[in-house]
Amino acid sequence: MSANNPPGGPPPAGPPGQPPAPWEAPAAPTAPNPPPAPAPPAPAPPAASAPGYGPPGTPPGPPAGQAHAAGHAAGAGGGTPPPPPAPPGYGPPGYGPPPAAPRGPANPAQAVAVGLLNLSGLGLGYVLLRNWLGAALCWLATAALLVAALPADVDGVPVGLVIGYGVLLLAFAADGARRGAHATLSVSDGLRRLALPLALVLLVVPAGGTLAYGAARDEAKEQALLEHLAAVDSKVKSADGLTFDQAEPIYRTALTGYEDLAARHAASRAGKLVPERLDAYFLKVSAPYAKKSYCEAIKPLTFLRGLPDTFDKEFLGSRPAKTDEPLAESLYECGVAALGVRTADPSAEESLNALYETFPKSSQATKVEPAVKAAVTAKESALAAAACATADELRALRASLVLMKDPAVAPDAATATAAVQRGAFACGTTQFRNKDFRLAVTTMEEFAKEYPSSPQAAHARSIAIAAEIAEEEPEAGKKLPPADVPGGSRMVMVISNDGPGSVEVLYTGPTSGRVTLKACGTCTKYYDGIFVPRGGKVKACSGPSSKYPKATLLLPAGNYQFLQKRAPTGTSSTGDTKSSKTKIEPGYSYTNCLYVTAGF
Repeated sequence: MSANNPPGGPPPAGPPGQPPAPWEAPAAPTAPNPPPAPAPPAPAPPAASAPGYGPPGTPPGPPAGQAHAAGHAAGAGGGTPPPPPAPPGYGPPGYGPPPAAPRGPANPAQAVAVGLLNLSGLGLGYVLLRNWLGAALCWLATAALLVAALPADVDGVPVGLVIGYGVLLLAFAADGARRGAHATLSVSDGLRRLALPLALVLLVVPAGGTLAYGAARDEAKEQALLEHLAAVDSKVKSADGLTFDQAEPIYRTALTGYEDLAARHAASRAGKLVPERLDAYFLKVSAPYAKKSYCEAIKPLTFLRGLPDTFDKEFLGSRPAKTDEPLAESLYECGVAALGVRTADPSAEESLNALYETFPKSSQATKVEPAVKAAVTAKESALAAAACATADELRALRASLVLMKDPAVAPDAATATAAVQRGAFACGTTQFRNKDFRLAVTTMEEFAKEYPSSPQAAHARSIAIAAEIAEEEPEAGKKLPPADVPGGSRMVMVISNDGPGSVEVLYTGPTSGRVTLKACGTCTKYYDGIFVPRGGKVKACSGPSSKYPKATLLLPAGNYQFLQKRAPTGTSSTGDTKSSKTKIEPGYSYTNCLYVTAGF
């Protein structure tokens, strides 16, 4: 008889040599003999055990009493092994681990399809696997790239961001392929068959997006270059209204901008417009030539012609060479127009020397000497009508011809020099006749100094003397002094100085001249007032003759005008000027005593 088991305790072990009961752990082997062959498994019990009975995962057993009896029966029958454990998850609810999803055989085509679906950047491989976390990460990475890349600009997307996104796409593709290799997809067979073609088609998305973005970025670059071209155009326009000296730095900066576009972006829309802009640039800079403002055109044309020295010759093409003819013409026209113009800028010699040095074989250079000859002849012809103005022009013309480097104009320079001399004398006589006595004095005195050996030098001095007297005595300016000294007898006139300070005496009439008398050291002023010595009469030059400085004049008969100019003395800071008239008759001698009076 077996003993009853305590409630909740393990059942007693079976007799020796019997297999353990289902609730017992199998005994450890005690001998090296091989174990007996296993018996066929026992049939499943007819009824399940009560819930919660026995260790989790074990098959349901019979009631306690029956199990005890069965164990004895098994021991008596020769030892039957216990039944195998039940499959995982078998048993009452709540017992054992949850069942694992079924794992199908490897499907390479499916793995490729899922990987390619992820490689599109849309995360559709994860959607097919219902892996929503992976899909969200893929969407987040694509969205971040789009935010950083759009709108497309010139600089494009940072390289690091592109590389990082590419690495993520490869990781998503590899992970999707790994997961999809053995996954059982809960989609129809038709959709499963379409997965791989759809994945290949969707690869157009990143490829097309890349191409579209590249096109957008290229367009952004084109627009930026067009804006840069417009900025350079505006810089050229900003030179409007400036002198060329002010505009030259602007023109150089603008040309640098055009050159940069042509060198670095020749294939761009902006680069293809540069030749057209260069043509417009040359036309704008040389605009004064088109307006026939030849002097104004010299500097711009010289600038354009010299551009190959600082800019790429291939970039400029043949444009600078085309300025040779306009520049030569401008130098010629400006130089010829400046002949005889004292205030010309540039001067005649500056322009014509530049023509001779730069284009010595040009047709314009050969026209210089005939133009110079014609200018000299024209100025000579104009002396009679406008002596003073023409004389000044002749001086300027002569100054230019003397400085010119073309030896062909040397004879014309000599002709101009002679014309200047005639013009200066004609100017002085014109001023005298026009009662411009002060100007006539200056002109004739300068003429006599500049041309002392001229036959007209003495006449010029006579005219200067007459003009100076005429400023005080208008009678002296009624007619020019004679060019030749009259012949015939001469009358003596002795002039004495009975006064302090030296005195200069000028006279004009049939002949003109001037003499200077030294100061009388012992002579004083004669007072004319209430204190008049010797009965109220002034008796000048009444002392010994040797006391007074004297000058003797030999004068032809005729009417004369005299002017005495006494120098200042220690008692007077200003001189004394006095005019008088005298008639010289034949057969007489004359004395003239010069003295100084002072009244109270």
